[in-house]
Amino acid sequence: MRAARLMTNDQENHVTGATVWLTGLPSAGKTTIAYELAARLKAEGRRVQVLDGDEIREFLSAGLGFSREDRHTNVQRIGYVAELLARNGVLALAPVIAPYTDSREAVRKRHQSEGTAYLEVHVATPVDVCSVRDVKGLYAKQAAGEISGLTGVDDPYEAPESPDLRIESHQQTVQESAAALHALLTERGLA
Repeated sequence: MRAARLMTNDQENHVTGATVWLTGLPSAGKTTIAYELAARLKAEGRRVQVLDGDEIREFLSAGLGFSREDRHTNVQRIGYVAELLARNGVLALAPVIAPYTDSREAVRKRHQSEGTAYLEVHVATPVDVCSVRDVKGLYAKQAAGEISGLTGVDDPYEAPESPDLRIESHQQTVQESAAALHALLTERGLA
């Protein structure tokens, strides 16, 4: 009888984790939406971790460049950490450009093989809007010839064909974008 009671308590305390991968161009709004959603989820008592692509590059992927191979390696590292967190009941929000379909698909397959929920969200902001936002000054540097290989400008970005959600961040507020993503999580039983 006690074992049955413990099992019931464990089931009641079980929280489903998931990875939410927000992909899109630089300055599309991925990180801003992720932090807005994280604040809402934390207020609801959920365990949430934002895996900011810039922070990961600095601490986990230091030394990697921006070649296709290095970008793939970076995405796989982030995908591994996200799946590990999600498998342990955390909602892992990964606002990461991840420009190549095959890299994102490899992360999805890792999650599927572990039985871990994975959602792909395309923050579909047009490059002309991103270049005006230019949060990090990358578009200006690229236009001035100071850098090359800028995703979506002179380096490819392969937009998802069938994401779980497509957010047109240039047509709605950050709060509306986060609310749409929260609604998807709720619909899938993950929020």
